[in-house]
Amino acid sequence: MGVKNFVLDTNVLLHDPHSLNRFENNHVFIPVEVLSELDRFKNEQSERGANARTVHRFLSQIFGQNAKKVTRGVVTSGGGTLRILINETLTKAAASSAMKRFLKIFPDQDRMDHRIMGACLALQEAESIPTILVTKDLNMQLKGLAIGLTCQDYLNDKVAVKDAEGQEMRTIAVESHELQRFGSSRSIDLEVARTGALEINEYVLLKVDDGKLLPARHLGEGHFVRLNIPGTLQMPKGIEIRPANPGQQCFLDALLDPEISLITCYGQAGTGKTLMAVAAGLYLTGQKDFNGMTVSRPVVAMGDTLGFLPGTLNEKMHPWLQSIYDAFEVLLPVNPPRPEGKIRNASDRKKQASTAHAQPHAVQPGNIQHAAIKPYEQLIERGLLEIEALCYIRGRSIPNRIFVLDEAQQLTPLEAKTVVTRMSKGSKLVMVGDPAQIDNPYVDSRSNGLVYTRNRLKGQRITAHVSLTKGERSALAEMGANMM
Repeated sequence: MGVKNFVLDTNVLLHDPHSLNRFENNHVFIPVEVLSELDRFKNEQSERGANARTVHRFLSQIFGQNAKKVTRGVVTSGGGTLRILINETLTKAAASSAMKRFLKIFPDQDRMDHRIMGACLALQEAESIPTILVTKDLNMQLKGLAIGLTCQDYLNDKVAVKDAEGQEMRTIAVESHELQRFGSSRSIDLEVARTGALEINEYVLLKVDDGKLLPARHLGEGHFVRLNIPGTLQMPKGIEIRPANPGQQCFLDALLDPEISLITCYGQAGTGKTLMAVAAGLYLTGQKDFNGMTVSRPVVAMGDTLGFLPGTLNEKMHPWLQSIYDAFEVLLPVNPPRPEGKIRNASDRKKQASTAHAQPHAVQPGNIQHAAIKPYEQLIERGLLEIEALCYIRGRSIPNRIFVLDEAQQLTPLEAKTVVTRMSKGSKLVMVGDPAQIDNPYVDSRSNGLVYTRNRLKGQRITAHVSLTKGERSALAEMGANMM
């Protein structure tokens, strides 16, 4: 492939401050306007601010005090060059026909996006080799295409389409006697010709012609084992819950396996991702397998300040973490159901919750009604449970805890790496989310932290991945998720 010129937009550097070294032997140009935009973010106490400062430090180090290097370029680790791009052809008198057309279409040159596109257009006219504008802004890509620029997204951390999709578990056909032997001996060995290429710790369904099936986990080299899960999970001072479908059974097997340190889970709304992860965390904490559990989710965008909400820090974070509190309300109700009213699956769980809300508490005349302390609040007071946003995780070290990260698809790959590298010895990280539901403007279904983590760390002995496809919240919720 021939050498190319790549012009980077600001959002690429904020997304991955190390992107400057990821263009191999090509020439990388940073419009001077990008430096102005980075300057706006450098004082933010957020991941975006940290990335802006990282870029500034790198550029200062690589250019030093040599003014000529800034515009003439310095050699990068891949054999290409890096330089600052200054557009000196914006005045209409000196402009080419293409530049005059650009200024006619986009006369507002106070907008940084327009100035960056103008700089890229000037470079394209001055250079004989291909010039490409790299931006994560889809609208800017469309504008660039309209004026004749070649535009593309930053592809270094994008995964393949097949890796971003929530695929159903692979089904492997076996004979009846093989399934019976697998059920009794709890393991089976199958040839690769029958199974196809499988990852370590990949979950499959072993199925016979009459429809009977058993979920299994592939340990490598065609060796499959049965899932090691209890019939039900008993929450400490809470309800009993059990997996409602084979997907949840596989998820629970990975959650309870002490040899697996990282689990990624895809699933649309209502498939039970958060509930199963939190239930397993409570169970393992009650069994003293971990010193405690931390449940968190990003505040989109992660790192934004919470000062616009009234109250204390906990009160500010509560709206962002409400879905997590909802899960604990279900698993640890104030008045646990009697044994005959045990919650067995998602449908029973909803009935129990509606019944609990339908029973008002009587207030005796002359007495002050005090709200009962909720069971999960007792766990928080004892240090066994943390429920928090991800704003301040940078710099932490988290030993011997199970860490459940909800809505992980809202993270950038760099933010996901920050979370993974916070895990100390004895900790387990569970990342759950739906890659199809993205609110963060800096990522999409193929470049978010959840799919990036799964793609980079798959096939390792201490990692596992599960895709949940069957909704258990309600028939209406599943219909909406599939048809709307």
